Amino acid sequence: MSMNMVGKIDERVKVRHVLISVSDKTGLELLVPRLLEINPEVRIFSTGGTFSRLAQILGSTAGQCLTQVSDYTGQPETQGGLVKTLDFKIYLGLLTETYNQAHQDDLNRTRAVPIDMVVVNLYPFRTTIAQAGVTVEQARGNIDIGGPCMIRAAAKNFIRVASVVDPHDYERIVNELDARDGCTSLSLRYELACKAFEHTAEYDRAIADHLACQAIQVVKQCYNAV
Repeated sequence: MSMNMVGKIDERVKVRHVLISVSDKTGLELLVPRLLEINPEVRIFSTGGTFSRLAQILGSTAGQCLTQVSDYTGQPETQGGLVKTLDFKIYLGLLTETYNQAHQDDLNRTRAVPIDMVVVNLYPFRTTIAQAGVTVEQARGNIDIGGPCMIRAAAKNFIRVASVVDPHDYERIVNELDARDGCTSLSLRYELACKAFEHTAEYDRAIADHLACQAIQVVKQCYNAV
């Protein structure tokens, strides 16, 4: 397998397409209107409860800028929201490189768009396991799959994509966009990537530590394994 070696990037990247899928919806009422104020042509993709919250925030203007991920990918969410964002068009949009013609050909072939910013935070695994009497199944159900995948893909492609995992960063990010004509800088994207990888590492560590502490007999009893 040959590896792409990128030798040319844009220091500033215009934010035109944003994917938002969050468990903690704090601050969306600040972030989303400011994104659209800075660039009225921003297109936002979202899922499930986040989509509903964004539609609420945007009101009558939602139809002009907000798209369900399932409408974009052509694949409906599975029962219980088990699979929502694990789709080729999503990851092509996250990982594509600006000056790679093969990537641009793939975007055109699939009618995908490059995603310039991902705003994702994860299922509340730590909060769940901190509850008294939590079961193995409750813990398992709060292991996020799509979220970490999107965060890692966006963070890997910091040369073009901003990976946003902390609502406390929203104000600083939109202030930079406002000051830079709707663009992110390489320094901001790199800083956010470092924070994103730390976020997913801590999340996986919490899962690994919790599962390692569960006796197999407790696991069997939880599922009435035969």
